[in-house]
Amino acid sequence: MNELWKKNCRNITPYVPGEQSKEQDIVKLNANENPYPPSPKAIEAIRNFNSESLRLYPPADATPLKEAIAACFGVDAENVFLGNGSDDVLALAFQSFFNSELPIVYPDITYSFYPVWCDLFGIPYETKPLNEQFRVRLDDYKAPNGGVVLPNPNAPTSIGEGSDFIRQLLEDNRDCVVIIDEAYVDFGGVSSVPLTKEYDNLLVTGTFSKSRSLAGLRIGYAIGSKALIGVLEAVKNSYNSYTVDSLSIAAGIAAVKDKAYFDSTIEKILATRTRLTNELRALGFTVAESSANFLFVTHETRSMKALFDYLKTKKVFIRYFNLPRIDNHVRITVGTDEETDILLKEIKAYLTEESI
Repeated sequence: MNELWKKNCRNITPYVPGEQSKEQDIVKLNANENPYPPSPKAIEAIRNFNSESLRLYPPADATPLKEAIAACFGVDAENVFLGNGSDDVLALAFQSFFNSELPIVYPDITYSFYPVWCDLFGIPYETKPLNEQFRVRLDDYKAPNGGVVLPNPNAPTSIGEGSDFIRQLLEDNRDCVVIIDEAYVDFGGVSSVPLTKEYDNLLVTGTFSKSRSLAGLRIGYAIGSKALIGVLEAVKNSYNSYTVDSLSIAAGIAAVKDKAYFDSTIEKILATRTRLTNELRALGFTVAESSANFLFVTHETRSMKALFDYLKTKKVFIRYFNLPRIDNHVRITVGTDEETDILLKEIKAYLTEESI
């Protein structure tokens, strides 16, 4: 049978997220989700939402949510862009700003969606190796390039850099767009949003999926100069004017305004992160200093793949990456104290069994 049409289909390797198990009663620590519910005010906004209004399109510019985010970060609404999760925002940013013949650059160990977008959009790219401590080397980013992408804190390493580091990165890359992906910054990282007022070529992206517990509503944003945001809006409106739905706008506004709940949730996660870090180190694991809501963990004498497989049999899901340089590391989301108790119990059981 002649199937020449298949030659015109795009052949690409997609991004693979953490396993979304359908089993019941699991401890799910493999997707960096927030273990606590959304703000009560966001839940109230959802409950009180006028469902009959769903027959209407949402406001294409989502101005009310932009204004709430702008007030939170001390910028103007015209400096805010919204999308269907930060992945949507980043994909649009790749299309909007990376059109040079020069390759864009980003770390060799980082968010694995970046090469997928490069392949999808035909963007040349080069990866720069992190050093032995899994930190970015600034000297690697001084050569001419088509753009820079850096998660800060980085994933899956959990390591963050300070504002002086980002400022130097920007000074070395004034002729291209620099994207700082801040999906995890609220858990102890240093935000680069203030630097957007100094550098017109800086775009900072963020999400409501992690620190604001709204992964199910898919709200992402970017903050940058009016020029950058204008380009993003033009690209978005070239294929989909309505990227944020009405329910997400209502809940997102309520979540942003509930600072007290936000602060209390972050405080609990950071306390559990410290406890889990200390206990894992006491068990002989090496744990990176985390600025995120997850830990990057290895062991000198134990197989992390074996630990991953063992925990899965106990319905405890963590993330394993079968990738160069990190194939004996796992990423563990910081859960509740109760989930942490179960995790540590099963890890201790694994270590005991392996020693017999």
